[in-house]
Amino acid sequence: MSAKTIERLDGIGPLAERYQIFLLDQFGVLHDGQAPYPGAVEALSELKRAGKTVVLISNSGKRARPNEDRLLKLGFAAGSWDHFVSSGEVAWRSFNDMAASGKLRPGTKCLLISRDNDRTAIEGLPFVLTEAGEDAELVLISASEGDRHDLDHYRELLARAAARQVPCFCTNPDRIMLTAVGPRFGAGEIADLYESLGGSVTRIGKPYPAIFDAALALAGEPERGSVVCVGDSVEHDIAGGNGAGVATALVLGGILADTPDLAAVFDEQQAWPDYITGSFSLR
Repeated sequence: MSAKTIERLDGIGPLAERYQIFLLDQFGVLHDGQAPYPGAVEALSELKRAGKTVVLISNSGKRARPNEDRLLKLGFAAGSWDHFVSSGEVAWRSFNDMAASGKLRPGTKCLLISRDNDRTAIEGLPFVLTEAGEDAELVLISASEGDRHDLDHYRELLARAAARQVPCFCTNPDRIMLTAVGPRFGAGEIADLYESLGGSVTRIGKPYPAIFDAALALAGEPERGSVVCVGDSVEHDIAGGNGAGVATALVLGGILADTPDLAAVFDEQQAWPDYITGSFSLR
């Protein structure tokens, strides 16, 4: 139980009066993967017009550019954010640095778990793709198709690699994802499965420090009291923001929309927001 006081807001207007730097989640805050939430397009543009620095920070296994293209297709205005940092981008740059230093051997056989056969997470990297766990030298879990397959599908794909202790990287630690047919298990759940099969996993993304370090560096290493992190996940956004030493705001329109006991979630995750708002809008 925490004695922390949580302020309930009617939209993000008060945050714009108090903070200069905004670290914003996308899924569950700006959109649901299919369409923007009411008021989100206008609120994002208004933050920029007010002179705020906006860094979008996402547990997406894709690199930054495909994510930005999706936002534009959904109707968000070009120029309404300053930077986009995805866990996929952070991972890609890490792999690229490893290749440049010789720590990643050209031709490394990679078993890639992605969505819609997406390969952008490894484009330009010295991997050779394999679909067989028997000869994989590295496993990269960038996304889930939990709305199309059950966990047994992934158990069959990963069991042999996990049994051989093949290094695994998960670039989207979210255990739940929003889909057109409702919430389904995310890539983080597949990473948990890999561990249950005997393998070990390195997770890249919120709530882990590397993605927050990258976002704050792009924002110019601001004084932490000027920064607020806004997201819909206590486990990833609020815990990550707490760890980075910035204020946090929980939006209830995403994965917690139907959660009756928020206090229990806060206690379970040992993470508490400074603010709660029903939506990312100006009201």
